Amino acid sequence: MTSSTGILSINLAAIQSNWMHVTALLKYGSECAAVVKADAYSVGAVEVAKALYAVGCQTFYLATLEEAAELRRELPLDAVLYVLGGARQGAESSFIDLDLIPVLYSLVAVNQWLDFCGLNGQAYPCALKLDTGMTRLGLTDSDFETLLSLRPALLNPVLFMSHLACADIAGHPSNNEQLQRFQSASLKIKALYPTIKTSLANSSGSFLGEEYHFDMVRIGAALYGINPNPELPNPLLPVINLQLPVLQIRTAEQAASVGYGAEASIDTNTRLAVVAGGYADGVHRSLGLAPTGRVNGVPVFSVGRVSMDSFIFDITHISGNPEYVSVIDTKLTLDVLMNTYKTLGYEVLTSLGRRYQRHYVFSGASNE
Repeated sequence: MTSSTGILSINLAAIQSNWMHVTALLKYGSECAAVVKADAYSVGAVEVAKALYAVGCQTFYLATLEEAAELRRELPLDAVLYVLGGARQGAESSFIDLDLIPVLYSLVAVNQWLDFCGLNGQAYPCALKLDTGMTRLGLTDSDFETLLSLRPALLNPVLFMSHLACADIAGHPSNNEQLQRFQSASLKIKALYPTIKTSLANSSGSFLGEEYHFDMVRIGAALYGINPNPELPNPLLPVINLQLPVLQIRTAEQAASVGYGAEASIDTNTRLAVVAGGYADGVHRSLGLAPTGRVNGVPVFSVGRVSMDSFIFDITHISGNPEYVSVIDTKLTLDVLMNTYKTLGYEVLTSLGRRYQRHYVFSGASNE
């Protein structure tokens, strides 16, 4: 019987393969960490992290304390969890209790952490983030120089990091500029903290060459099959498949308009499939203004506006009565959606709603 909600299949074996592919590219001694923030870009942080841990990944990045707390309950204690959003004032003790490492990105955040360490008389581990050109979260150059000059006794940074702004454009001059700034800063901080690890590259940055690898790369998009360099063939495997159930099949008895605003029209005898799924489920900008689907491998095209909970495909050329229409699969990949609708793979993934049945495929098996 057809489900009333869509089926979102996540191939954990493909995610493992993508992590191993990037790991094999890295210079000797460089670690490949996994970014599983935002519920692993909405495909399931716990399931993804467990699958990656099983093949050797031990370091994970989350955005918030709440995300990290959930994952800490599910992973072995030797898994290292960084919180990119840092430690909010008053929440520091939770980081210690859960063995989490906050990423500190300003002097205010550093001083707040130092105050907590001082109250407890212990230098708890942290990470420091430097802004090398993205002008987002990160210590400014002057903040960094101030920190180096002070060298607080209770500061225990175990990781020094930054973030590339244009890594998916391999020839962009910003990449080399950020690399040089980070290399220079890394030498300075290693002079004070010789054992500190360094990390600059995200998914696309991992493909720019060994000089970008440092001690650790942090991949998110690559795990989920998003092409690290859109100008080249994608070396990674697709990860997700989204099937939307057909709620109703109808044949037009006369010419008619379709959907809100009467923006689309059909002829007599046009066959339509109304599917469950709409902008409440991420079917909006992420899948384009006029989503394309496939029925048994045959393309079908939507008609009229997408609604909150449903939209419509023309299936006149399809024989039989399909139960599902695929809107993301091995042909309609994230790359295809990105190129066709000028959207981002991140946007496609993180826009997916929570009403879908999630099926996790691993070595040919499916777990709901």
